[in-house]
Amino acid sequence: MGEAYFYHLTRSAPEATVQALAVKSLAAGWRVAVRARSQGLLARLDDLLWLRPEDGFLPHGRAGGQHDAMQPVLLTTGPDAPNRADCVIALEGAEISAEEVRAQARVCILFDGNDEAALTQARGQWKALTGAGCGAQYWSEASGQWRKEHEKPAS
Repeated sequence: MGEAYFYHLTRSAPEATVQALAVKSLAAGWRVAVRARSQGLLARLDDLLWLRPEDGFLPHGRAGGQHDAMQPVLLTTGPDAPNRADCVIALEGAEISAEEVRAQARVCILFDGNDEAALTQARGQWKALTGAGCGAQYWSEASGQWRKEHEKPAS
């Protein structure tokens, strides 16, 4: 049973945070689905992941190709992850269900701390997921580095 990790972005761009989380997830042996609401954000992520400065490339693909099931990191707007993802990274308020949290090793929900609508959306997701018994952690980068600020165990 997985947990939902909420990342309150105040200093980092979503693309940089996705990149860091994807690298850590792949190092753990997980497949990743990155879910956004807009194709524009997925296009920016696609470009960034191709041009990683450290080693030049993070293996990934955009949903809709013939090799989706083989992708270590799949960029998608849909709820289904044909790559059998162990970790889902949600952006732009993409929907995450309690069942999905329970089925994954981890769900990461990134939200813009400078956008009141995004904050409201994230608070609603926290309440819905923890209310359904899912474990959750709240991470903030307000201090200049990522710190776990709150944790609610699964019930």
